[in-house]
Order: sequence, then structure tokens, then C-alpha cells
Amino acid sequence: MGKSIIIIGAGIAGLSAGCYGQMNGYRTSIFEMHDKPGGLCTSWQRKKYTFDLCIHWLVGSASASGFYHIWQELGALPGQEIVNTDEFYRLETVDGRAVDVYSNIDRLEQHLLEVAPEDTAMIKEVTRSMRHFTKFDMSPGKAPELSNAFDGMKMIFKMLPFFGEFRKWGRLTMGEFAERFQNPLLQDAWRRFLPSEISAMAIMITMAGFHQKTQGYPIGGSLMFAKAIEKRYLSLGGTVYYKLPVSRIVVKNDRAVGVKLADGSEHRADYVISAADGYTAIFEMLGGKYVNDTIRGYYRELPIFQPLIFIGLGVKRSFADFPRVSTGLLLQLEKPVMLGGQQHDWMVVRIHNFDPTLAPKGKTAITVMLQSNYHYWESLQKDMKAYQAEKKKMAKMVIGVLDKRFPGLASQVEVTDVATPTTFKRYTGNWQGSFEGWLPTPKAMMLRMSKTLPGLDSFYMVGQWIQPGGGLPTGAVTGRQVIQIICKRDKRPFVITIP
Repeated sequence: MGKSIIIIGAGIAGLSAGCYGQMNGYRTSIFEMHDKPGGLCTSWQRKKYTFDLCIHWLVGSASASGFYHIWQELGALPGQEIVNTDEFYRLETVDGRAVDVYSNIDRLEQHLLEVAPEDTAMIKEVTRSMRHFTKFDMSPGKAPELSNAFDGMKMIFKMLPFFGEFRKWGRLTMGEFAERFQNPLLQDAWRRFLPSEISAMAIMITMAGFHQKTQGYPIGGSLMFAKAIEKRYLSLGGTVYYKLPVSRIVVKNDRAVGVKLADGSEHRADYVISAADGYTAIFEMLGGKYVNDTIRGYYRELPIFQPLIFIGLGVKRSFADFPRVSTGLLLQLEKPVMLGGQQHDWMVVRIHNFDPTLAPKGKTAITVMLQSNYHYWESLQKDMKAYQAEKKKMAKMVIGVLDKRFPGLASQVEVTDVATPTTFKRYTGNWQGSFEGWLPTPKAMMLRMSKTLPGLDSFYMVGQWIQPGGGLPTGAVTGRQVIQIICKRDKRPFVITIP
């Protein structure tokens, strides 16, 4: 019998680790607190509408991307219909001005030059860099922990043609990037949609992928995507136990030997992999015993993706005349409003007219995201009447704003649903309700976070809390890399099979 691995969490990272573990002859078991796979890669139904939380665009959705083979190995895309949207996002102001961030770089450049001729030099410099990054190979190699001098030389050779671009944009935040434009509308377009603290490299690489049509959206959405990987895992012989949260990681002589579940039962294995929330695993499941100043510093100092208020609306309207926008419409409010303990003067609206499976024919699912404060909601939830009243207030405000942008919408709303940061925490365990972990700031992008903890053997971590930027690629790659590390430790070749 092969060695055994227990994996905590059936999100994309946990399922990835499980798939690659099974491919390499390990007996894996996944324990998941929820009743379905995917973690934050999920959606849910309200009446006949589906509200999709996660996938706005999927890195590696087409074979031109070096990341595509990862999804192939995980069985995520067989037979999936992929939609490549016309626009990445769109910004609209209250006075009727707009910026369309088109998916095609040539069309984007032409549009931006029309909007802001005074920024011609900067626009051409930016779009030139975006085009250059279409040649960048994003295919992940072996785990960095296993890289040798030869691997390092190959990486340098791969990065050399892009060194100048990384140097130019990697040090800038999106806020600093926006300030290089003279036109106020373009400044808003760049700094208000993505967090202003993140590296400007994010927009360069993202737009390169959209231009290549390698960052499409899989019809059916996030939960269907996660279930495809779950199906692959089960076909490889893996086992998932749902509604069985892990309360503690069992340690003997500074070696992880299994887990204790909330029901009191214990399960043993040769290795334990946590695909759970980082803070929960380190400071609660392990009691904070295996940490150092570096790890404490991460959770004390590094900025995170702020938690979200997520509002879903089921609307009796097709929106056939509205462009297909991947990430959403950034809509300026007529006047700032206080919601969730925070002032809002913009909101992100996603009109899912590109996925007919999410609503009945002739109708559309709409989702709205607003950043919020976790501690506000944690405190408010002590009074459930006040908590529910705040949720209703938010839904009413959002419907009112959208009714002005799309006259008649208020009378067409059939379903409303509101999730708060404490909802995220309840269903996924994520620290402070953050949906994507550490912000990829220029400083954070230079960090190499460890997949292990100091002084603890046979334990590994995967997912968004060990690599700034989060997202599905992080989960898939770190799950793959940890199995590479375990295979190396056990002196066995790392094997990949394609379904």
C-alpha cells in the first residue's frame, strides 16, 4: 500500500493536491467543512437563479496559455464552453462619461487615445508593454523548493526578454500607475477597479491574457468548474468527506500524524496538507506552536484583499444590448453612501448576460461587490435583527442605483440575496472573510512564502495564504508543487496522467 495523505479542505488547492497525490500512488483523503467542493470557487441557487462568486476570468482557458495543461491534468475543462468577453471592465461616471477597457489591446489603445489624447505617450507605452507580455510563458515548472542552479539559469533566460518591463511596472502600485496619466477619467479607470496597492504588473499580464483569449469564462460558472475537478479526483480513487470540519492537526514528536475532527474522531496519515485558511491552520489547528517572527509578521502587517459584501439580484430582463463584460461595470454613485460601516462612492456590477445557464431564458443574474470591514459585520451579527436590516438596506440601495442606470430594473427584480464578510467566514473559514488572501503589492510579490512551518515535519500548506495574489491558479499550482516535494522526499518520480 502507498503512503497516505490527509488534506484539509476541498477547495481548488485541496482538490489539486488530491489529484496529483492520487496520480503518484498516494492514498489521499480530503476533509471538508462544507457540503460541496470548491471552497471560494462556488456559486449558489436562489429559486431559478444562480449567483456565481468566483470566476471572472480563468487564466489558462485556452491551449495558447502555458497554464492550460494544468487544467487539463485536473480534468477541469473537458467539453467546457468558454466565452471570451468583449471587455475586461467598464467605468461609468455620474455625468455620463465612460472608459471601456476592451479585451483586445489594439481596440483598447484606439479607445484610450480617443478618450485622452493628452496621454498619448503614456497610452502607447502601456499598450506596447501589454503586447510584449503576450509572449510571456506563464507555464509553471517544478516547485521552487526543488529548483537547482540549472533551473535557475533557465528561469533567468526565460525572464530576460521581460526584465525591463518587470523593472518598469513591477515596482509601481496601481495607484502610482494611475497618477502617470493626466486625464482624470483614465486615472479613475486604473486606480478604482483594482486595489490601488497592488503591483501594476497585474494589469499588464492580465490584459495580455485577455488579448490572447486565454482568460475566458467557463459557461456554467464556478461550482461546475470545481465539480469537474472533484470528478477527476474521485475517478483517480480519492475520497472526500463533506460536513466534517477539522478542529485540530494531530502532532506527535513535532511531526504531523493526522487530524482530529469536530465530531471528536481522529484520522491518521503519513502526511497532512492544509488547504484550509492559513490563520486557522497555523494559529488554531496547530495552536500557534510552529511559527516564527516572519509568519507572525505576515498576519500582522501584510495587506489582504478586503472582504466583500456580495449582492445577487435575479432580474426579469435579458440585457442583450449590454456588452459582455468579464469583471464588471464600475459605476459611480451620485453621492457617497455609508454601508457596512464603510463609505462607498463606486460599486462593481457584474451583469451575467454572457452565461445563459445562470438564469431562466430572457432573465439575467446580476451580482454586485462592495468592499467592507469584517469586524463591523462580526460585531453587528451579535444582533441578528440589526444584521438582517443592514442587509436589506444594502439590497434596496443597490436596486435603486441600478434602476437609475437601467430604468425599470427595480420592478423587474425577482430575487435578492446578500452575503457579508461573516458569510464568507462561516462557509469557508477564511481569515477576516478575505476572498483572495494577500494583496499582490510590489513588496509582497518579492516574498517567497514557505509551504512548511518551522519545527514541524510531514506538514505542508497550499492555496492562497502562501502566495500573494490568490486566485485559482495559485491553488492549482501549489497543490501540484507540494506533491512534487513529497515525491522528491520519498525518492519517487513525479508522475502526471491526462484524463
